[in-house]
Amino acid sequence: MTTLVFGHKSPDTDSTGSPIIWSWYMTEVNGHAAEPVLLGEPNTEALWMLERWDLPKPQIIDSVEAGQKVVIVDTNNPGELPEDINAADITAIIDHHRLTGGLETKGPIEIAIRPLACTATIMHDMIGDDMAKMPDAIKGAMLSCILSDTLEFSSPTTTDHDRAVAEKIAADLGVEIPAYAAEMFAAKSDVSGYSDLELLRLDSKRHETGGKSFRVSVLETTSPDTVLARKDGLVAGMETVKSEDSVDHVLLFIVDIIKSEATVLIPDAEVRSVIENSFATVCGDGDQVVLPGVVSRKKQIIPNITV
Repeated sequence: MTTLVFGHKSPDTDSTGSPIIWSWYMTEVNGHAAEPVLLGEPNTEALWMLERWDLPKPQIIDSVEAGQKVVIVDTNNPGELPEDINAADITAIIDHHRLTGGLETKGPIEIAIRPLACTATIMHDMIGDDMAKMPDAIKGAMLSCILSDTLEFSSPTTTDHDRAVAEKIAADLGVEIPAYAAEMFAAKSDVSGYSDLELLRLDSKRHETGGKSFRVSVLETTSPDTVLARKDGLVAGMETVKSEDSVDHVLLFIVDIIKSEATVLIPDAEVRSVIENSFATVCGDGDQVVLPGVVSRKKQIIPNITV
């Protein structure tokens, strides 16, 4: 049986590239047939990566059959996976997020959850000497994943090991990291093809704390003004997302990659209170607030959300 390898819903670069990397390793090195798939349309940066390295876009699925062998990467949260995930035969989890709980397996499995900035960095270490067999296109995906998740090493999630792995791969490929990352981030910043609702869900995760549920959305961009120009539509869209996704609040963090800061939209008094309590700031009466130095949902946003 072919094993399906996939990451979380609303796939970013890491959740698009890591299934491709691990499927290559399982198939070409271990001799176990594996196929990368996605749980939604990849974002513009991930699409750019696929085109840049001439990699086919994986098939998009929304469910898995009972007993289907799967490897889960870049998440361990059932809320970010198909509703029927526990009916599948989960054979491994490779991730760099906090342990959430809720997944059920048919038996003992391989789990690698490590405190690194990127799933692809973990895979690099697990592949070991077999990295020498990896085609340039797969290495390109690995480099893209690391640069994306670390925001070219500017994110507080970045470790020295993430940087060292990325620099080694870039040297192997003859890629200059600053120029390459600039192209990646330019692709990520082009959100003209997305509706307001799509933008709110493009890179979002569900989070619950203090008896309240949140859709926490992050838009990383080199052009925050382009996103802020759509503020009225985004605020209106938050009401639709709240209703359709059954959450109490939608939080949108527009991360300026260049300035290393986030602008948060303040649609109502309740969100104003959440942001002030969570980030020790004063929002005033405005409909947005800037949070200097805040760029990482995993390390700076989700852990700090307080009702």
